[in-house]
Amino acid sequence: MLRSTVMEYLEFFCHETRRVQFVGNLEKNDLSITLSDVQLSDEGVYNCYVRNPPDRIQGHGIINMFVVTELPPPRDSTIAVAIGASVGGALALLILSMVVVKCIRRHKKQELISDEQKMEEEGKLDAEGGPEEGTKQL
Repeated sequence: MLRSTVMEYLEFFCHETRRVQFVGNLEKNDLSITLSDVQLSDEGVYNCYVRNPPDRIQGHGIINMFVVTELPPPRDSTIAVAIGASVGGALALLILSMVVVKCIRRHKKQELISDEQKMEEEGKLDAEGGPEEGTKQL
């Protein structure tokens, strides 16, 4: 019953003013309204009192509305773009340098392993990995 009373009141109020539109959802306890064609005379403090008699729960909300007659100047986003590009470029260089260092280390390690394998194949390394006596290290 309460929901139907609220809905009837909102429909009447919204229909009479023609600038207020109910956009809420009563099933979700949302009583939102939208005020269109805002005028300077609409500026002020708006109070919302809610009572739910069966549960004896009450609520009170306050909205202080300011009407702005001029649009704020557009913000210049070139600085933000420049900063973003700089940070992105620095990160890309950092990642690229890390990849290059990793590749160089892997390549050197593979060369070292292949050199040791060649020396083992030629029989110039003893079982412990050191050069045999009487052989020269390259």
